[in-house]
Amino acid sequence: MKILTGNDLKTGAVIWWDGSGWSLHVEDAAEVVADIDATIAREQAARRVTGAYAIDAARNPDGVRPAHIKERIRALGPTVRLDLTLKPADTSVGSWVI
Repeated sequence: MKILTGNDLKTGAVIWWDGSGWSLHVEDAAEVVADIDATIAREQAARRVTGAYAIDAARNPDGVRPAHIKERIRALGPTVRLDLTLKPADTSVGSWVI
């Protein structure tokens, strides 16, 4: 099955096409069977989404699951514990040298 994903133009959040609008939840994603390019063009022109594209996915008992690991990470969140990540405003870490 093919589903659409992109980013909300105002917030940058990952969003999923639900058949009539956009959702923050991949479980709401609807299969797109006709005129994928026209749907993307219409939604981007209406400024509801940016960077929209179609991906492969499968429906299972838990809902929709993107086929590729990159899209699963976009759908389900970070792959590391949030308490171990560096916070951008964390001044206790010091400066980074590149």
